[in-house]
Amino acid sequence: MAPVTHDLVIVANRLPVDRETLPSGRKVWRRSPGGLVTAIEPVMRTHGGGVWIGWPGGAGQKLKPFEDDGLSLVPMSMSQDEIEGHYEGFSNATLWPLYHDLVAKPEFHREWWDEYVKVNRRFAEKAAELAAKNATVWVHDYQLQLVPQMLRDLRPDLRIGFYLHIPFPPAELFQQLPWRRQLLEGLLGADLVGFQLPEAAANFVRLVRQRVGHKTHRDLVYLPDGRTVRAAAFPISIDSAGFEELARSGQVVQRAKEIREALGNPRRIFLGIDRLDYTKGIYARLRAFSELMRDGHLDVEDAVFVQVAVPSREQVEQYRILRDDIERLVGRINGDLGRIGRPAISYLHTSYPRDEMAALYRAADIMVVTPYRDGMNLVAKEYVACRVEEDGALVLSEFAGAAEELKQAWLVNPYDINGMKSALLDAYAAEPKELTRRMRAMRKTISQHDVKAWAASFMTELEDVGGHTKNPRPATRS
Repeated sequence: MAPVTHDLVIVANRLPVDRETLPSGRKVWRRSPGGLVTAIEPVMRTHGGGVWIGWPGGAGQKLKPFEDDGLSLVPMSMSQDEIEGHYEGFSNATLWPLYHDLVAKPEFHREWWDEYVKVNRRFAEKAAELAAKNATVWVHDYQLQLVPQMLRDLRPDLRIGFYLHIPFPPAELFQQLPWRRQLLEGLLGADLVGFQLPEAAANFVRLVRQRVGHKTHRDLVYLPDGRTVRAAAFPISIDSAGFEELARSGQVVQRAKEIREALGNPRRIFLGIDRLDYTKGIYARLRAFSELMRDGHLDVEDAVFVQVAVPSREQVEQYRILRDDIERLVGRINGDLGRIGRPAISYLHTSYPRDEMAALYRAADIMVVTPYRDGMNLVAKEYVACRVEEDGALVLSEFAGAAEELKQAWLVNPYDINGMKSALLDAYAAEPKELTRRMRAMRKTISQHDVKAWAASFMTELEDVGGHTKNPRPATRS
């Protein structure tokens, strides 16, 4: 029997749900944390439901398509070799560090590339099978950069969009990749290629001109077959209204009070919430905070730093080393500077549900978000959304995409420890009027540009661009 086809197909590395085992042993699906499903769900419902293709995690699972809260989901299986080659290898040990400014050294292995190609082809074939005639397909992120062209070859009738959630590097970094041309040509299968920032889109167009040889003009690429591809910035956001509503709820207000009491009701709580990843700059920010305490600018009775490090890729050696390094640093700082019942740093290696995150955001006076490189960083926006009293301070890396929008934050260079210390002290000592002025402006920004507006703007642009298959005038090289 032929599969049911859909007018909208979402293709992402992961499904928007996670498999959980209840104490009774029964397995259930739970909605994944994160903003992507919040953004995509209304788009899918607008298109009569649509279908989401993704990997549920784990090796060798052959699961049938199913529905979750009205969403049609199609699980893709991966063998252990594919997980090691495509996901842990090429995606996260080659592309991730390369796209994040070589914060860590990328590895280049031909075997990983072969697995990446194989998995991308399988995702493309499944999308081609499930897409109705002239359907729209939206492909997401760095794990699936070959899918657009593979899909175009299989189904030239489709309108195809691609969105990259992480940074896209400049030419001098990207050209280290042995498969640079294949990835660029893979992305050119899309009608619209979306990035977090304008510089990333410009990097892509420049590389296509230099490495593939296509004619370009500003944000357009003209292909020999007459198609026009547009590369543009669509900064992703959060469900700001949802976070604000949660932050105002009685249980979150009460929980925030309990958190402050558990920490000894210090004058100021500093907060960091990050995936445990070497791009996030956790080690450097804890060093900066500890030096302020060591030098007497802050006192353990008045200030505490709460660092939540969400477990990430723990099977990868580099991440295990990072965890050990950070935990040793925390132990040393608390041993040197803490007092009984008053640690300088409260370190938590765990993940929390959304309501606990909102309580932490409400409890914290100063949010510290200092990645070495980040496509956007939604934690910064979540903190702002939860500051319903228009107080609190945000110390933000200028290398996070969010810095382009949240200009009223205390912006820092995370490589500059002394500069970071100055920003932390300034935020600590800021007057209430100054905090309100900054926070009010940032809250206005994120309320106007929320995640639904992001998805709607991408889809509107895709419908416009996807309709242009011929270039009516000769293109000039720019």
